[in-house]
Amino acid sequence: MTVITTAPVFDSALRDAGAGQSAIVTLLDDRGVAHRIDAAAWCRNHLPGDRGLLARCAGPTLDVGCGPGRLTSALNRLGHPALGIDVSPAAVRLARARGATVLLRDVFGPLPGHGRWRHVLLADGNIGIGGDPGALLSRCRDLLAADGRVHVELSPPGTRSWSGEARIAGEPFRWAQLAAGDLAGPAAASALHIAATWTEANRWFATLTRA
Repeated sequence: MTVITTAPVFDSALRDAGAGQSAIVTLLDDRGVAHRIDAAAWCRNHLPGDRGLLARCAGPTLDVGCGPGRLTSALNRLGHPALGIDVSPAAVRLARARGATVLLRDVFGPLPGHGRWRHVLLADGNIGIGGDPGALLSRCRDLLAADGRVHVELSPPGTRSWSGEARIAGEPFRWAQLAAGDLAGPAAASALHIAATWTEANRWFATLTRA
């Protein structure tokens, strides 16, 4: 079992964001290139581009890397059963405070509903969890019901896909980025079929089903 950990600086940023303060985190990718992440954005009730993603989740949904629970709580408000999981204690506390059903869990560890989820969400860059998109997609496939779907957010076409060691505040962890144009390989390796792709508000998404 792969155990995913979270950097303390990330927990700190989420606590600041939850308190309404600035919460910019700088992630250094495998080449040392800096990427600015606004943790406060995840604490909002809605982000442009969420609508189409939520509309595709009309059934039991597992929100992997749910953060402060924006999508999990939105699905609950729409009347859909949804469970969020995250390895960040700060994220879990924020999500529960907004009424979302959330567990402090690693996606690669034991989870409720194994093999019965109608939808699995990988939004907000969470295809990077664990630093191996193929392994993560394979795990998500295992969690799905026979007719289930994985909905994944991707980087724009033309951006660099990468996987390896990233750093936040000097602390190393495994992460990845997957561009929309590079999804076919990891999907096929995970026995998943790209059923649909769409864009909304300059965000890129795909829906995957069992091949």
